[in-house]
Amino acid sequence: MLDMLWLVPTIPLIGFLILTLTAGKLPEVPAAIVGAGSIGLSFLVALLAGLEFMSSEVESFSQNLWTWMSVGAFEAGFSLYLDGVSLVMMFIITGIGFLIHVYATGYMHDDPSYARFFAYMNLFVSAMLILVLGDNLLLLFMGWEGVGLCSYLLIGFWYTDTYNGYCARKAFVVTRVGDASMALGLFLLFVSVGTLNIQEAMVAAQAQWTPGAGIATAVTLLLLGGAVGKSAQLPLQTWLPDAMAGPTPISALIHAATMVTAGVYLIARTHVLYMLAPEVQHLVGIIGAITLLIAGFTALTQSDIKKVLAFSTMSQIGYMFLALGVGAWSSAIFHLMTHAFFKALLFLTAGSIILAMHHEQNIFKMGGLRKDLPWSHALFLIGTVALVALPFTSGFFSKEEILASALAHGDDAYILWIAGVAGAFMTGLYSFRLYFLVFWGKKTHDGHEVMGLHLQGPLVVLAVLSLIGGYFTIPVESVFPEPEEHHPSVFYQAIMIGLPILGILIAYLVFVKKLINTERLAGSGFGKMLHHFWFTQWGMDWLYDTIIVKPYVGLAKFNKNDFIDSIYNGTARLTLVLHGLVSDTQTGQLRWYAITVACGLLLLVSIGVLL
Repeated sequence: MLDMLWLVPTIPLIGFLILTLTAGKLPEVPAAIVGAGSIGLSFLVALLAGLEFMSSEVESFSQNLWTWMSVGAFEAGFSLYLDGVSLVMMFIITGIGFLIHVYATGYMHDDPSYARFFAYMNLFVSAMLILVLGDNLLLLFMGWEGVGLCSYLLIGFWYTDTYNGYCARKAFVVTRVGDASMALGLFLLFVSVGTLNIQEAMVAAQAQWTPGAGIATAVTLLLLGGAVGKSAQLPLQTWLPDAMAGPTPISALIHAATMVTAGVYLIARTHVLYMLAPEVQHLVGIIGAITLLIAGFTALTQSDIKKVLAFSTMSQIGYMFLALGVGAWSSAIFHLMTHAFFKALLFLTAGSIILAMHHEQNIFKMGGLRKDLPWSHALFLIGTVALVALPFTSGFFSKEEILASALAHGDDAYILWIAGVAGAFMTGLYSFRLYFLVFWGKKTHDGHEVMGLHLQGPLVVLAVLSLIGGYFTIPVESVFPEPEEHHPSVFYQAIMIGLPILGILIAYLVFVKKLINTERLAGSGFGKMLHHFWFTQWGMDWLYDTIIVKPYVGLAKFNKNDFIDSIYNGTARLTLVLHGLVSDTQTGQLRWYAITVACGLLLLVSIGVLL
């Protein structure tokens, strides 16, 4: 089955072509069969190929399909590469992607653009699979740009609403900044080592670069620019909350299993380069630590159920960056996997709640829903405890690995550990704020559970994975340096477990027992200012509007009459005038030509005499 690896990204691509070439005219059932079925079939092929790969005991498998381009000494093949890391990513993308597609067959029922929705989703999955299976950075970049295009199409899926179009454009433009940085990094890497084949480039870099060399720093910084753009990390994180404009299954696909994890995958895949640039690697950890704290505080102020989960995603990706920054490569991939389980569960369950509340997303208009929506309540609670990383859930095992690695990394990473445990406290606080406001307290509106195997079945599978996923072993030991065993003392373990529980306790006292009047606190002078600061992502949108958007708009208004174009138009008009003057000398009269020649000769002779 390894020889059939090429089918994994190809089958979703075929599904996209079928749905596109039928121009959206397929009825719902055939469209659902093609849309969800293609991902299910891709998952089946991936599973069979993966099982054969793991049983073969080989470290990697390459499949060269054809030569994509060959120019001089440069050659890039359309080739696939399977090792432990790409295997885990392939399972996540196809497996979680299939569950999301099945859920979407019910969620998108009666939408007039049903087939178009699944066409975009299929193309998205195909591009993401090319990204993680490509054996060279050029093919990876093609998949990278593919998911960027699809995210634009999916976020703005309901394009008749101008706000959705704005959100799609914002996501596209912000991530393009990172993509441009990544492209420059690839150019510089190729100039330095002469290849974009990932494995060859890593070997060549190790042989040619010394640790801390300027070229290593430059390349890794540029690649980091691409990673923070796709993974919504500081300073390019502002697009992620606006991505909630798309349908909920899209939010689950982008924020759980695929696009936002691309940056984590890129850094992990090129970890050799970052080990040669230790300062940049440490910067990766710092970016993750700051982002997870900013996102945690911002999530605490949101009223939209999907935006709370979006900022939660930003925070959890921050943990993955923190792990990469301290060299815990396998821990980052492990948390990527467990996060895919519980975040997909949370987003899809949120979708069921939104349907039950007649598309209401304001958590302050919910309340007391645990009795009306017992099924959604149980599933959401499972996802929440996994997100908070309570003991024996999947999130506990992966997050504890990250925090233990940061703690053992040394004094330079101790501040990262402090940020990590502070973020764990914030996760408990904002997650259970969301849970208590939605399912406890005073009931404001009636809700009706939306049932159906295609809606509830995927949630049950994800709930089970959210509970037991931490017991899985990911086969990455041959890819990354062997991790050290970390055994924090009882004191540090108590802090790492106790702080999230403390966050839950405070959330219970504040949002259930009402020991603090949060409305009055947020309405006070300082409280109002602080709430606004956190709510606006610590002023990041204002900062970008001030230093980039407004100056650009001002320049556009100043140039509304296109004074720059007037320079070129003036040149054209001057040329026409001069042409007219010269044309007037062409009279066709012999006497005029003779006089002109004589005057010319006289002028030349005069010049010769005078000089």
